[in-house]
Formats: sequence, C-alpha cells, structure tokens
Amino acid sequence: MHIDWNHFTPWTSLAGGILIGGAAALFILFNGRILGISGILGGLLARRPADTRWRLSFLLGLILAPSAYALFAAPVVPRFDGGWPVLVIAGLLVGVGTRAASGCTSGHGVCGLAQLSPRSLVATLSFMGSGIAVVYLVRHLLA
Repeated sequence: MHIDWNHFTPWTSLAGGILIGGAAALFILFNGRILGISGILGGLLARRPADTRWRLSFLLGLILAPSAYALFAAPVVPRFDGGWPVLVIAGLLVGVGTRAASGCTSGHGVCGLAQLSPRSLVATLSFMGSGIAVVYLVRHLLA
C-alpha cells in the first residue's frame, strides 16, 4: 500500500469532521431532527409546505459553501477518471442505497452512530465495507 504524503491532510480532515459533527449536534439540539442529507432532500421533494423554507436554506448552504471557501483558499479541482456514465450510475446506486437503508452516510454514519443506533451501525458497516470492496476490486483486481 502506498500513502500519498503530499495529499495527506489530517488537520483539515479533523477540522472538517469537527464542523460536520458540530453541525449535526446543533441541528438535532435546535430542531430535534437528524442531519441526513437524503432525508432533507427527500422531504423537500415530498412537498411538505411547512418544511420547505428550512430544507431549501440547508441545501442552498450546501451549494454555496464551496463558493465561500473559494474566497479564502485556492479552489480544489475534482478529478474523476471514470467518465459521465460511471458517475451517473454511481449516483443512482447511491440513491438506491440510501432509500434501502432509510438514510445516507451523514444520517447513519454521523448522527445514527452518535445515538448508538444498531440499525445505523449495520448501515454504516455495509456502505463502508461495500466502498472498500469496490475500490479494492477496481484498483487491484481489475487494473
């Protein structure tokens, strides 16, 4: 195994984790809701008028945050070698997985594990294990 030390960023990763955990804690404290992106987006698509404003505000914040970050730091250029078909298929599979697991990585992995939810533990182990297996398969067995 090889570690790319030039792109190893433990401090920024730690800061990001603290921000996500803090946001999740504040969200449940003030709203009594789990901070799960798929649930927030799904609730918006279900057209519940009472929830529309905060859901739109939250999603708008997710979209605008990288722009705000770019004001203070060099923008990060994403690199994806798979092409558009792979990206679309991957996105659809993530959508199917979040529907099957009744939640996404942020809902289960951050909030559910913090609440010691057995269902979230199984879901998190499943998507982490699947991700590790697919990366190993693609990079080591099929390459």
